[in-house]
Amino acid sequence: MSRTNNETGKSWLSLLGKTRKARIISASALFLAACAFGAAGVVPLAPDPADLPVKSITQELPLPTLAEQVAALEQRNARFIHEERVRPGDTLASLLNRLGVDDEAAATFIKSDKVARAVMQLKPGRTVQAQTDENGNLLWLRAAVADAKNDAIKNLSVQRKGNSFEAAEVPAKLERRIEMRTREITSSLYAATDASTDGSKLPDSVVAQIIEMFSTSIDFRADLKRGDRFNVVYESFWQDGELVRVGRVLAGEFINKGVAYQSVWFEDPATHTGGGYYTFDGKSLKKAFLKSPLEFSRVTSGFAMRVHPISGNWKQHKGIDFGAAVGTPIRAAGDGVVDFAGVQGGYGNLVVIKHWANYSTAYAHMSRFASGLKKGQKVTQGDVIGYVGSTGWSTGPHLHYEFRVGNEARDPSKLAVQPQAPLTAAEMSRFKAVAGEMTHRFTLLRPQDGAAGRSLAAR
Repeated sequence: MSRTNNETGKSWLSLLGKTRKARIISASALFLAACAFGAAGVVPLAPDPADLPVKSITQELPLPTLAEQVAALEQRNARFIHEERVRPGDTLASLLNRLGVDDEAAATFIKSDKVARAVMQLKPGRTVQAQTDENGNLLWLRAAVADAKNDAIKNLSVQRKGNSFEAAEVPAKLERRIEMRTREITSSLYAATDASTDGSKLPDSVVAQIIEMFSTSIDFRADLKRGDRFNVVYESFWQDGELVRVGRVLAGEFINKGVAYQSVWFEDPATHTGGGYYTFDGKSLKKAFLKSPLEFSRVTSGFAMRVHPISGNWKQHKGIDFGAAVGTPIRAAGDGVVDFAGVQGGYGNLVVIKHWANYSTAYAHMSRFASGLKKGQKVTQGDVIGYVGSTGWSTGPHLHYEFRVGNEARDPSKLAVQPQAPLTAAEMSRFKAVAGEMTHRFTLLRPQDGAAGRSLAAR
């Protein structure tokens, strides 16, 4: 009985465990099912991309023909632009060849046209540009050329017009720059201008101006010594980043044997007068009058008593005669204003220039006057005013030159003439501004120790 009861109890317990286990499993399954149902409700099912229909679109793209491809290539390469610098010994043929120009008609035009042939006189270093087609035919050519008459620069162009060419010149628009250079003398002036730490070389025209500026104070053959130095400020003109020409020296300072010689260029910006070099205290370095109005001549008769070649009478010759060939240019001896230009008795063609104070000069027997010369016109020392001739009472071509003080002829060799008309108070005020700027530039060029020597004006 007891065994039976025990077995009955075990069976019941076993059944109870299975029922509880079944309930736990059923609850877990129900929970998982609920989660799965919730997830399905939040995230909708998307179609599989592989099941989407595929649509094909076909479009025909035309390919260019071989002829069209060749034409497009020719169109891209139909224009060639070349740039070359003129070399020493260059001929027109060699220059055009380097520019890729193979055009006999263009070469013939450049040689024959009075404007275009300036290309043949270009100095070494000048830049020339040219455009050609695929066959080497010239389309255009461009270069900057110097105008020998007034030292200006013009842009020359040769342009193809159908089967012909056209040449033209237009004034160049140049950029003006102010250059500053300093050099130390180690052997000679020219050696110093050639060598520099920055690799630059002073232009020959600047060197020539330096010599002219200080030659009355320094003997450049005997006075220079090692350690001398000079500073120079000058103007240069550029076009498209290329140096076209060098202009005037604006200021110079030369330290020779411990003495500093200085000069500055001044032209009154208000009146455009007084153009010349001055000391830094405003005294002109320019000689008031040229020794001779002719660059190359000989004195055939001085200021003295003589037998007149026409009348045969013994009388005072009130001028100086300079023998020269007909057509030799006659220069104004000094700055001034034309007081007379015309025919006057035995003087023939005569020009009289009134200078500052009571000075005047007369130029007689001219063959002709300078173009456009007229009374009241301002002239600068060295300007051409006429040409040697034999008009009036003259037995041969020469210039009769008179120097007058208060309208009376005087012997210029015996006169103590001031160097030049002094600056007025207003001009002096403007001059000081220019001189002050150049003094500042020289300070920048001098060595850091500031040793510039004892200052002395060039004279």
